[in-house]
Amino acid sequence: MSKSFAVIGDPIDHSLSPNIHSAAFREMNLDSSYIAYRIPKGELAEGIEGLKKIKIDGFNVTIPHKIEMMKYLDKIDESCSLIGAVNTVSNKDGVLKGYNTDMDGFLEPFKKKELKISDTKVLLLGAGGAARAIVAGFAKEKAKSITIANRTLEKAKDLSKFAKSIGLDANAIKIEDVKESAKDYDIIVNATSIGLRNEPSPISLDGINEKTIVYDIVYMPMNTDFIKNAKEKKSIIIYGYEMLLGQAVRSFEIWHGIEAPYNAMKKALLGGF
Repeated sequence: MSKSFAVIGDPIDHSLSPNIHSAAFREMNLDSSYIAYRIPKGELAEGIEGLKKIKIDGFNVTIPHKIEMMKYLDKIDESCSLIGAVNTVSNKDGVLKGYNTDMDGFLEPFKKKELKISDTKVLLLGAGGAARAIVAGFAKEKAKSITIANRTLEKAKDLSKFAKSIGLDANAIKIEDVKESAKDYDIIVNATSIGLRNEPSPISLDGINEKTIVYDIVYMPMNTDFIKNAKEKKSIIIYGYEMLLGQAVRSFEIWHGIEAPYNAMKKALLGGF
């Protein structure tokens, strides 16, 4: 039985997902296909109808539909309801079930590298799209505390309230107020889009050392200025592509119910750079 999958969003033409999933299908000899399908903002309802008509087996959801898509789901798993956004959908006989793989995708590299999160002090830069899932991940893994630094303090405060509501000690500051404090944290995560256009690192990393874990969720370019600065300090690096890969692996496992071929997917992803 041939199966079909897609990623929906707008813009979509530079999505790396078709490459990653197609490589996984080849590796596992699965009769499946995966396409990028552009659905502009405001046309989601019709788009979903179209996907149901062709009996799509599952799809990933990207910008701008991750929140609106929640309305069209028949079932949601707990990660989805906690984060309030969906990025992976399975279709079983017309019943759409939503998942959010951001949290698992974010945590995957820590697990792969056997890096512990429990009792660590975390600095999170940014309070946008992925930040909520990241906070949920740190809460789940029992981090000691999180400082959320954002350009607009209001958004950082909202996220900090969410963190406290799920049992994670949190506080909010403006990103420019991080100043020289980076060295006080065990884990520093960039969840802003700073770095996408080769901008300089959003904060100074002075004083961090080889025990500091520095994680940038921007995956293009791979070596952002933020990552380069962390490398100079010989810190432990987690790249954005590792989160992307973690999400793809999780989607694959949701849809196929078998372990994903991690290395084949990694090769396909890195080949796309």
